[in-house]
Amino acid sequence: MARSNVYTVITIGGGLALIAVAAWLWFGYEGLLENVELKPHNAEVVTRGKAVYAAECASCHGQNLEGQPDWRQRGDNGRLPAPPHDASGHTWHHPDQQLFELTKLGPAALVGGGDESDMPGYANTLSDDDIVAVLSYIKSTWPEEIRQRHDLLNGPRKP
Repeated sequence: MARSNVYTVITIGGGLALIAVAAWLWFGYEGLLENVELKPHNAEVVTRGKAVYAAECASCHGQNLEGQPDWRQRGDNGRLPAPPHDASGHTWHHPDQQLFELTKLGPAALVGGGDESDMPGYANTLSDDDIVAVLSYIKSTWPEEIRQRHDLLNGPRKP
């Protein structure tokens, strides 16, 4: 009977831990920048973002934001290659906040479920301002029509 109680406690404890992690993922991360707004029309921010992109992102996503070949097909390791960030990719299908979170925390932290990615989170490498600058640079390269469509994903801005 005592052994059964130990297993029950372990099972309940594990379940509560999973619930806590799920709540943390659902309701947000402590210290995460809120109301992220990219600045593709701010030349200073875009210039900074281009330099950070070249140093931190281009080795995988390409000097011209072209991504890796066959980026929609999982490789032998089960991971997806780095997608393009130009207009041909899907980056502009995600609102500013989600792009920021993906960059800061990494896809594996957000997707969960054991999904692995070669892309790390940059929380310990880049400042929030650097992440916003990189994403602003990326957005600045998209055609105006795509930028406008992307703006619609963000909805109305909070003051």
